[in-house]
Amino acid sequence: MKSISKLIVILALLGLVPEISFAQNIPIPKIDFNITEAKGPQEVALSLQILALLTILSMAPALMLMLTSFTKIIIVFDFIKRALSLQNMPPSQVMVSLALFVTFFIMAPTFNEINEKALQPYLDGKIQTTRFLKDASTPLRNFMIRQLGKDGMKEVALFVKLSKSERPKNFDDVALHVLIPAFMLSEIKKAFIIGVYLFIPFLIIDMVVASTLMSMGMIMLPPVMISLPFKIILFVMVDGWSLLTYELVRSYGFGSG
Repeated sequence: MKSISKLIVILALLGLVPEISFAQNIPIPKIDFNITEAKGPQEVALSLQILALLTILSMAPALMLMLTSFTKIIIVFDFIKRALSLQNMPPSQVMVSLALFVTFFIMAPTFNEINEKALQPYLDGKIQTTRFLKDASTPLRNFMIRQLGKDGMKEVALFVKLSKSERPKNFDDVALHVLIPAFMLSEIKKAFIIGVYLFIPFLIIDMVVASTLMSMGMIMLPPVMISLPFKIILFVMVDGWSLLTYELVRSYGFGSG
């Protein structure tokens, strides 16, 4: 009898027993999508705008990778995991989340500028779509140009040569289809340079531990098993996560001066 009463209660909660269900009056919404023939140029233009918006939303993850600091940050975080010989700790989801929030912190001034100069005027109807796209891309363009600097001239020259376009006089004349891959290559190069510096102290610890084990005749014992605690202790003593995050954020112009 107890099992039957429990079953009735569960069915009542699910709304399958109308006589005793308290949720039977909750309306269920209806979702309807109507696709009809456009009757004028305005409706065609509106449909194209909706398709363009959906396309942009589907490309949002790629834009996060291409146009922000996320690329360098996530690569550096992966390097520090490998330098510490950590496989699944911290989990990849945690590292990606941390990289995303650090990216939002770094890109906040740029996003605020886009909101003030492009998004809000567009929502208020003060500018058209073409002007909105131009004004929205300008802060991102300036951000990429600042990060490229003089060191990024090689990457820009590479894609200018591959595109067989005219040599630009300055960064303002560089097309976006040239600037974006040049910026990404520059970020990856900087991340690998940081990774080399991250590996050096931990590599020294591995070499010292391996030499000590060989001198003691403990050849069968994996050196990584012994060096791992020492590397973690060193990383904790120097407050590694805070120091690494601080230097990454400072590399984008924060905290300087």
